[in-house]
Amino acid sequence: MRRRLSTLLVTIALALAGAVTIAEPAHADGCYTWGRSLAQGTSGEDVRQLQIRVSGYPGYASEIGLDGVFGPATKSAVIRFQQAYGLSADGIAGPQTFNQIYALQDNDCTPINFSYAELNNCNSTWAGGAVSAAQAKANALVTMWKLQALRKALGGPGIVVSSGFRSTACNNAVGGASNSRHLYGDAADLAGTPSYCTLAKEARYHGFREILGPGYPDHSDHAHVADRAGQFWSASACGI
Repeated sequence: MRRRLSTLLVTIALALAGAVTIAEPAHADGCYTWGRSLAQGTSGEDVRQLQIRVSGYPGYASEIGLDGVFGPATKSAVIRFQQAYGLSADGIAGPQTFNQIYALQDNDCTPINFSYAELNNCNSTWAGGAVSAAQAKANALVTMWKLQALRKALGGPGIVVSSGFRSTACNNAVGGASNSRHLYGDAADLAGTPSYCTLAKEARYHGFREILGPGYPDHSDHAHVADRAGQFWSASACGI
């Protein structure tokens, strides 16, 4: 009892003296929490989860693999992420980097400025596309993290996703191409505050292999970004 009382008195004294209590590190209750620091040479599911969050920082005309292997490309992406948020840019993902990621994500692992609902205004089950529902939803998650990086690079404007995943039925209804990346869940048509050309040009730095905009047929009223096997950029009115 004396020990408990003594501890209580010390705690009160510190509080009265204006002592500052250091908060515990942030963590993602409903999402993913990292349990170790990650650096080049490490591998595992925790690395793959990190790669998803920094997939929007590969550099110009590049993308990083989501293979769970922390190689040079992942290190470079981590450095760019750290630089973007004013962290120590050493390419090692530790508590500071993870806390920044936690601050940027919601409990369902989506970045704070985008949501599954925004990336799917067609079929909430994510079924009926060119890949399984689970794969389409996973692809959309990666796209959202790339969009979050794009948004950060542009100073935080209100980027609006006017079209994301489409089932075959939805794609046909809007006259989409039969091989549209929207069928895979990794495409997004963008509108909002920045100009379409601004969006298309900046997207070149954030892991999008397909970028279409003004000057490309049927893309005068939006910028389109997506993933694909080979790079295809076309927005002649924007100099792309």
